[in-house]
Amino acid sequence: MGRTGDGRYPPAEKPSRSSDSKRSRTSQHDVGQHRSKKKQRVTIRQTETETETLTLNHTSTSYTHTYATSNTYSYNRRKEKRHKGKSKRTSAEDKRKWVYSTHNVSPYQDRVVFMSYNILGVKNAADHEDLYHNVAPKYLDWDYRKRLIRKEIREYNPGIMCFQEVDCYDDLDYLLKKEGFKGVYQARTGDACDGCAIFWNRELFDLLHEESIEFQKFDLRNNVCQLCVFKMNVKNSSKDMGASNSESISSRSFVVGNIHVLFNPNRGDIKLGQVRLFLESAQRLSLEWGDIPVVLAGDLNSMPQSAMYQFLTSSKLDIQMHERKQISGQIYPSQNRSFKSSLIYRWSDEELRLATGTGASHLIHQLQLSSAYAGVPGSSGTRDNSGEPLVTSYHSKFMGTVDYIWHTTEFVPVRVLDTLPIDILRRTGGLPSKKWGSDHLALVCELAFTDGGSET
Repeated sequence: MGRTGDGRYPPAEKPSRSSDSKRSRTSQHDVGQHRSKKKQRVTIRQTETETETLTLNHTSTSYTHTYATSNTYSYNRRKEKRHKGKSKRTSAEDKRKWVYSTHNVSPYQDRVVFMSYNILGVKNAADHEDLYHNVAPKYLDWDYRKRLIRKEIREYNPGIMCFQEVDCYDDLDYLLKKEGFKGVYQARTGDACDGCAIFWNRELFDLLHEESIEFQKFDLRNNVCQLCVFKMNVKNSSKDMGASNSESISSRSFVVGNIHVLFNPNRGDIKLGQVRLFLESAQRLSLEWGDIPVVLAGDLNSMPQSAMYQFLTSSKLDIQMHERKQISGQIYPSQNRSFKSSLIYRWSDEELRLATGTGASHLIHQLQLSSAYAGVPGSSGTRDNSGEPLVTSYHSKFMGTVDYIWHTTEFVPVRVLDTLPIDILRRTGGLPSKKWGSDHLALVCELAFTDGGSET
């Protein structure tokens, strides 16, 4: 039956009065059949519009069910494709990417990939449940997290790794031995269960010297740091070198330091004291082994806009120009963006002694340090004004940067593994997550020895 010009269906014709009862019944049947078909067509149009299965009367269910099932199948396929596309986009968005130096580093062929990673101690996670209330319990499980950490190591392929908050060292050592690494561990003193660990690829490097500092011996709490001297193993170098270059590589020795600084934001004096001893020991080892390069890594529990950061980059600090609680920048970090101040803060003699070791008000170190990440330009989505990552740690009470890799002038950064944009991290609700095995992000950089070529 056709439609009228306005799209409505015409009314059924009235039967003649002379029609017998049989014709009347036939006409009634036609009208009923027309109404059924009309209802069926209307329902089909609804199905086409809404792309879902609707319930019809008994006479039209079979046909429309088949039609709607076909449309629902197509809808589900489209939905599945959209979901897959969204998953691919999400996977691409939360994939960390290498960022390369804008300088010509091609003359520098002798390179080392370093990693610094606070892997979140198992006991620390259990003792601070308030920091991880948005994290599914399975993502806090060590067996799950260690597989993610191992996956990252395989992907980034570091030669030397510095870990903090290690309280399952034997387990970690067992895993990494299978990957070709050897390690050394230094536990924190006191009641703490975690510590620091350094691992290295045993085919590429030889350990020449190892030492550690227990800060408790200097009245600087129970934190620790490690210092190792490594030598590149020329026999397993993958580069095709001439005799002179081989001789150069055979003398490639360097110091690696690993530290986890006290967290307490109020004790800037103790934080400075720990970093001071760490730097002094690294410089001493560098000189003892022939003025060799230095790489320092770790969780400093200090922000990039802090006095602590200024001390590391500028090699000096006038302590009394800074309030003790503001040394690390963890409290009200927005107030630590400028170091110019006419105020003189009062420090006790004991606080000055802990910070400087002598009671003086000025701190100086002799290492010329640069940040690996600040040395490779990144995007505004992942870096702050100083060039440091915007975020290296994220849980329910903190989002910011406290992790660093520093190097002396004998190294130049070739590339760094960029962190993640803040909006991508916020989607996780907090770390650890399905993809990331700690509440910190690993820092990874490739550094090249600078002698033997000139940078442009």
